[in-house]
Amino acid sequence: MTTIHDAGPQELLENPNYATVATLNRDGSIHQTVVWVSADADEVAVNSAVGRVWPTNLERDPHISVLVQETDNPYHFLEIRGTASSSLEGADAHIDALAKKYTGQDEYPYRQPGEQRIKFTVKPDHVRYVKQR
Repeated sequence: MTTIHDAGPQELLENPNYATVATLNRDGSIHQTVVWVSADADEVAVNSAVGRVWPTNLERDPHISVLVQETDNPYHFLEIRGTASSSLEGADAHIDALAKKYTGQDEYPYRQPGEQRIKFTVKPDHVRYVKQR
């Protein structure tokens, strides 16, 4: 069984590869958005601002799918399906760490006045790793 600790998944998670998160809207339709991602112990973590669509979806229904693709080879990917839990604590430090990983900047440069960050950790129920080419 594949885990996020295996060499291939770790390579994808350690490098600045983008992820797509999929959540369920209130009407049952699927909402997807591109995010930054990090490995966090036995889980992966993503970050957003309170009040946006996908965090609101996760607060209502914690089921999530996270797809991480290698930037130069989209056929090298990691799919994680699981449940997310949220925390405001540490969310600002987490988005700053993600900014360092993805942009090289010490602080998240897109913060809006009054914005409250929220961090979601995803406990994997299913992990699939594929590397082609």
